[in-house]
Amino acid sequence: MRKQTTIILLSVVLALFCNCQGNNSATPSEDKGAKAMLQGIWVEEESGDVSMRIVGDSIFYTDSTSMPSYFMIVGDSLVMGSGTSYAIVKQTESLFWFMNHNGDVVKLQKSTDPVDETEFVHDTPQVMTYTHQVKTDSVVVFNGERYHWYIAINPTKYKVVKRSYNDDGLEVENVYYDNFMHISLFQGANKIFSSDFKKQMFAKFVPENFLKDAILANMEYSSADAEGFHFNATLCIPDEASCYVVEILIDHKGQMRMKAVEY
Repeated sequence: MRKQTTIILLSVVLALFCNCQGNNSATPSEDKGAKAMLQGIWVEEESGDVSMRIVGDSIFYTDSTSMPSYFMIVGDSLVMGSGTSYAIVKQTESLFWFMNHNGDVVKLQKSTDPVDETEFVHDTPQVMTYTHQVKTDSVVVFNGERYHWYIAINPTKYKVVKRSYNDDGLEVENVYYDNFMHISLFQGANKIFSSDFKKQMFAKFVPENFLKDAILANMEYSSADAEGFHFNATLCIPDEASCYVVEILIDHKGQMRMKAVEY
């Protein structure tokens, strides 16, 4: 009898423990009513400038380069798909105030002007990239020998997502297509070097966090000397001045080495 009682007590304790654990791990549910009130176009209270349009669980922006953002309303916060959240200060059917990442209160009101819909005529965001292959070449004479170098910049479909903040202080995502580069070097009719370059090849010279958000933006011929032929690869964060330059040296025997030049 004592054994049975012990088993029963242990079962009760285990059930209570599991129940407590389940309650602790429960996540707040989405406020679908609050999300429903957000459907429509929202403009700045003071200026009347169009800020965003909300359809379903997506926020659309007026510029043609920002991707639509997934969002939820959880508790008193606007939560973006990336996990970034903004405290809601006030929400009614016609008003939506929230605190942006700078700590400023953004005051929006729902638009009743049909003309504001024209701000969202673009169907899909534009993706920043070269739209076609770019080729450059030239002839260099060194020590009486004639060399011909050739560079091709090729657009790819590999996407690089850049997160930034718009005028309202909301996180937005812009998408860029990366490029790969090609260098060929000839001595007369003899090809002494030919290779493609992708941004991952420069990981030794560029910090990992920077490289993840960067694109291989350009490749240029620099000079020729006794060491060989110097080319500069530029890796940049799109639409920013932050870049790394890596020198590619191809010697007269076609051997290649790299080194960081500047930041």
